[in-house]
This record gives sequence, structure tokens and C-alpha cells, in this order.
Amino acid sequence: MARALLSVSDKTGIVDFAKELVCRGMQILSTGGTLAALAQAGVPVTPVSDITGFPECLDGRVKTLHPAIHGGLLAMRAHADHMAQIQALGIAPIDLVAVNLYPFRQTVAKPGVDFAEAVENIDIGGPTMLRSAAKNWQDVTVLVDPADYPAVLREMDAGGVSPATRRRLSYKVFAHTAQYDALIADYLWQNLPAREAAFPDSLTLTYEKTQDMRYGENPHQPAAFYRELGDVAGCLSAARQLHGKALSYNNINDANGALDLLREFDTTAVVAVKHANPCGVGLAGSVADAYRLAYQADPISIFGGIVAANGVIDEAAASLMAEIFLEIILAPGFTPQALALLTRKKNIRLLQMDTAHRVYPAGALDMKKVAGGLLVQRQNDTLLPAEPWRVVTRRAPTPVEEENLRLAWAIVKHTKSNGIVIAKSGQSLGIGPGQVNRIWAAQAAIARSGDKARGAALASDAFFPFEDCAQAAAGAGISAIIQPGGSLADQKSIDVCDAHNIAMVFTGMRHFKH
Repeated sequence: MARALLSVSDKTGIVDFAKELVCRGMQILSTGGTLAALAQAGVPVTPVSDITGFPECLDGRVKTLHPAIHGGLLAMRAHADHMAQIQALGIAPIDLVAVNLYPFRQTVAKPGVDFAEAVENIDIGGPTMLRSAAKNWQDVTVLVDPADYPAVLREMDAGGVSPATRRRLSYKVFAHTAQYDALIADYLWQNLPAREAAFPDSLTLTYEKTQDMRYGENPHQPAAFYRELGDVAGCLSAARQLHGKALSYNNINDANGALDLLREFDTTAVVAVKHANPCGVGLAGSVADAYRLAYQADPISIFGGIVAANGVIDEAAASLMAEIFLEIILAPGFTPQALALLTRKKNIRLLQMDTAHRVYPAGALDMKKVAGGLLVQRQNDTLLPAEPWRVVTRRAPTPVEEENLRLAWAIVKHTKSNGIVIAKSGQSLGIGPGQVNRIWAAQAAIARSGDKARGAALASDAFFPFEDCAQAAAGAGISAIIQPGGSLADQKSIDVCDAHNIAMVFTGMRHFKH
């Protein structure tokens, strides 16, 4: 008689699956909670301990780690010596395995979980059975996902589970156990009482696919979106799409940039992003007024862009946003009136998520793939150092200028380098992103600002290598500058500022973004 071993933490569909296997002439072996659930449902089931001749022990830590189980899983049916050996040892083959693992991921996600509880939810016997069965996929059907039960039953009725299906299920097992072990390794690393390095010697990352995309940055590039398995509160992968077609690769990348910038503000803010750079930022007493400022900052670039707000989109804000084409509006909520207005536009995507969540998940990494390797760093989650800045000019900034400086500095942190940002009165005025030299970035920001630059603040993501940026700022009427400092030419820039009564502060912190 063919035999199936069922031992699952996720008992979705397992009783019905077991009944169907029995109807097809299979003997069911099982352990622990699965055994109890099957027996209670009236399924004929044999305890694994009857097969091994050894009771479960160590609070269930040892149940299936026995030659009678693994010999039955690993014996190759076409290998005469294998079959002779298990027959001599009194071991019968096991033809089907359905196993899923202790809920380690769910356990460590619980608030306040202690280390001992987490360790106790590390499965040993389950992964071992899965790997044994998956290695011998030519002869054993192995299932780790309840969603595969119906397809396997259909193939059994059609003459047997096909080699192609058994091989695909084997792949799913090894992908699952690799992910399981990666989660455990990461948890143990994060919870080492002391460690000598900021990053582990071996980095194994695991994600789950949420969607295939029409294409990547360009139509000839296939793409997909994967989500981290840990805490994603406040992250784009936790957003709920309320309306519109599927997100594209560029949509997700740009929306993530908008969300990163939005994190910097604890007042009502609207951020507009285009091609991964901010093109308009507004701070005001309402979402509608903040959007109006962001739109007016650059009414050309915002067309077809991404808009993110940290307040609920009401009818007043929605009516303004509906006047132009926007790819995405991202917010913590939409009033019914706002939804009624915006959903008339079939091509707009509306995303709802917790934009008030202003911190990255613990241990969050920023990664960049390069040919043959991976660059990894901690997220840039600091805007200003503990000592926010040092006044280096004769004149210190006024309270109003300080507000302008903080706004410009927050925006330039999220602007591609070399970046220069000009801001005033809760609004970005000119943004010069991604230039190969700093003076070009300054000239672009000044040109975009026009006469509004007078009395505004200018921020630079890195130091001025020459005095030319300070001279350009003076010519535009800029009244205050914020930059990291640290150039050999710092004094020349300071002298230019003093000569034009510009207040300049050094942060001692650079914000390159590439």
C-alpha cells in the first residue's frame, strides 16, 4: 500500500486532503497535532511512533528523526540495492509527504516575543523530512503549500503525479526551507548579545513575490516586486491599492522616494516626485493648501508624477488633484467624496497606507545591486546630527530662516546628488538634482526659483568645493544657506556670504543619494 506522511502546522485543508488520499488507497502516517486532528475527523491514521517503534520525546522535539522515516523517504525506487536494503531493515517506502513548519516567522513578529519562545519555534524534524523527500523527488511527491493539494489529487486521478510536477514541488520545498533558515539566521544575528561587526560575514536575504510587472524601467526589461517578510509597517509594500491599474516598476520606485521624503515632516505635507526626484513640496494647515504649494512649485514636472500626503485626502484636495494627470496619489485615507471624484479617472492609482509611520523597521538595510555583488548600508534615517548645525558666518539665521533651512535640508536629503534645493515659507521653489558638478545643480535650482529665491534658503547635500555656489546664491538674493562644510575652500564661501549678509550654517553631515 502506498503511504503518505502528513505533519503540518498550517492545517488548512489537511483533513479533506487526507480523506481523499485514503479514498485513493493510501495509508496515512502522522504525528502530534495533525494526528489528533485527523483522528478526531474519523480519518484512519497510523502514528509515526508505530512505524519507528520509538515514542515521541523531548516535548515533541524528536518525532520523525528516525531511519524508518528517512529510509522510506530517501530510498530510490530504481536503485535495486536501496530497495534491498530497506526491505532487509524492515522499512517501507513513503510516497507522499505533506509538511509545513513551525510558525517561526509569525512567532518573531509578535510584540514582546522572548528569545526562548522564538528558539522553540525553530523546526528541526519538518525541514529534515521535507529535504529528504524533495531530494528524492523522482519517487516522492512532497507538498509544503496547501494550495497544491487539489492539483496533486487531480494528477493522481489522471494516472499519477507527473515527474514535472514532482520536480516543481521539490523546488518549492528547497525555496521554502531556504527562506525559513534565512529568517532564523537573521533573527539570531539581530539578537546576538554582542557582535564585533555591523554586518554579518554571510548575508542571506529572503523576500516573497507580490506581483509580476508588465516590465521594468523600460519595456524590454522583465520585472517583479518582492516584499520583505519582516515588519513592513509604514513601507510601500504594506500599501493597499484602492483604485487603478497595476503599479509599474517606476511607479513603485518613485512612490518609495516620495514616502521617504514624507517621513521627514510632522506637519501636514504633500510631496510630488518625478523620476525619483522631488519636484514639489508643500507644508500647510490642510492637505489642499499643501498640495497647492507643491503644485505651484513646479506645475510642469508634477504632470504624470507621484503625489504623497500625510493627511487624509478630502474633497477640496481631490478636486485640485483631479485637474491634472497624476500616476499615483498615496495617503493615509480618502474621504468618500474624494474617492468619488478621483475614481472617475481610470488611469490614476490610489494607495492607502500609514504615512504617519516615520521610522524604518528595525535593522532596515539600503541595498544596491552591482555586477557580481551587493552594496549594503544602513538606511539614512538621520536628518541632522545631535548638534544640528554650526553658524559659520557673522550673521546667524533668523527664526524664519531656520524654518526655511530645515525644509530645504529635508528635501535635499532625498534629491539625487549632486543636489541643491531652494525653499521658503513651507514650499520648495527650485530643485537642482543629479548634476555632475555642484554649480550646475545650483544654477538649475536658482533658475527654477526665479525672483522667489530672494529671501529663501538654499541647501546643498555636500560641501561647496569652490565659492562659486555661494556667489550664485548671493546673486539670486538667497538669505540663508545650509551645507555640510568640510571643504578646503570653506573660508572663501564664508567670506562671500559675509560680504552679502547671508547666514550660513554647517551641519557636519552629508546626504549623498545615488
